[in-house]
Amino acid sequence: MTDLAKISFAATELADISNKTGRIAVVIAEDGRMAPEARKVNSLTRRAMSRLVEGPGWAKMKAGDVAVISYPGGMQVEAVLVVKLPRRPTVSEARKAGAAMAAKRGSGDLTVLAGNMGRVAELAQGLALRAYDFTDHKSGAPDPAGAITIMCEDPEAAAEAAAPGLAVAEGVFFTRDLVNAPANILTTTSFADQLVALTALGLTVEVLEEPALEELGMGSLLCVGQGSASPSRVVVMQWNGGGDEPPFALVGKGVVFDTGGISLKPAGGMEDMTMDMGGAGTVAGVMKALALRKARANVVGLVGLVENMPSGTAVRPGDVVTSMKGDTIEVINTDAEGRLVLADVLWYTQERFKPTGMINLATLTGAIIVALGHEHTGVFSNNDALATAFLNAAGAEEEGAWRMPMGAAYDAKLKSRIADMKNVGGRDGGSITAAQFLARFVKDDMPWCHLDIAGTASLKSDSDLAPKGATGWGVRALDRLIRDRYEARDQGQ
Repeated sequence: MTDLAKISFAATELADISNKTGRIAVVIAEDGRMAPEARKVNSLTRRAMSRLVEGPGWAKMKAGDVAVISYPGGMQVEAVLVVKLPRRPTVSEARKAGAAMAAKRGSGDLTVLAGNMGRVAELAQGLALRAYDFTDHKSGAPDPAGAITIMCEDPEAAAEAAAPGLAVAEGVFFTRDLVNAPANILTTTSFADQLVALTALGLTVEVLEEPALEELGMGSLLCVGQGSASPSRVVVMQWNGGGDEPPFALVGKGVVFDTGGISLKPAGGMEDMTMDMGGAGTVAGVMKALALRKARANVVGLVGLVENMPSGTAVRPGDVVTSMKGDTIEVINTDAEGRLVLADVLWYTQERFKPTGMINLATLTGAIIVALGHEHTGVFSNNDALATAFLNAAGAEEEGAWRMPMGAAYDAKLKSRIADMKNVGGRDGGSITAAQFLARFVKDDMPWCHLDIAGTASLKSDSDLAPKGATGWGVRALDRLIRDRYEARDQGQ
């Protein structure tokens, strides 16, 4: 698994700057004013930074952008990273600056001269999030990454403030590693094993095997994996940090590979379906983050792990299956399998845990990408308060999310001639009818959100805080939701 970059905090020692190797990052205010550490580097480099600030390119740089002065005279470092940043940056600006440094950190040590700037903790989290590289399946040992040292005014306070954000970053890395993993490595069995290993952090983890799922009546979930040699499973992760209160619940779709089943997908792009377990990956990352930072809340995370393969035993279009709830479902398209998995896990979650609220995540529909592209996750909900709380948390963490409509009028598209419902409702409004399907497995008094992350779980190009590939979208937003909505209650606020 990918380890977080080693980030340490130290007091600023101007006398040692000239002896540093690797790269040095220096923060300069937007108006070009330099703090003492910046003036020291400017002097050592014979005013190279002054020339940069006085040149035409400086005005074009945005807050958080980084310019590189390569092989500066008067210093041993291979480059100076000049960061344009207000003395009191916003959370977004600080994270972006940290991420920009990480993208240009090179392979050696990086020393960040933060001085007395604000938001050092957010700068550190941005550095950590962007310093990610998935190398598990490349031959040869990867080059060891250099150390990252942030020199600042109060290193002890900075380290304490940064610790929760770095714990969340570890959760994000766990999600990215799971989503990036190939399907021959991340099977339903190995996925479950990695979640069981989280018990070392204090989580309680339980794996429900196929006989238990059959006894529970999870015919909807089990039909998806019946064409695969990999056994279907449901994994239950519990974090009990909030006393005797009922838990908040997270539910994730974990299709480790999706061929579409008998309704086979086109060959082009099918290799990307290793990421169809992105919802389960996000739930796992959140649970790890909560455990690492010892969250004062009760949260349960459940994931349904299956593989959707075509074979002589695979579910067929036209088959009718019975869900744990007891409703019958006519399977029109076996490539609309994620909702079949979630239906049973959602019902089981409510029956067993009676949570205070419930959010499910799934790479569910291509339709949500048509609607929102890759900038926003689609948010569907039966509860305005929960939806608003999540959207506020996502906004605070700058993870794009947009609320989508729901309504009884869409239910007509799910009517079946021979069963209680169909699993698809046609092309128009596809992401909405998928949400309407899931809503049938949510009890009337249960606050619930469905997050369709098909467009945000993995990207083909770099983003501000992640290289191309798995993003870990949702770990930060859900952690923030739990901190703001559930831990605050525990602390009497």
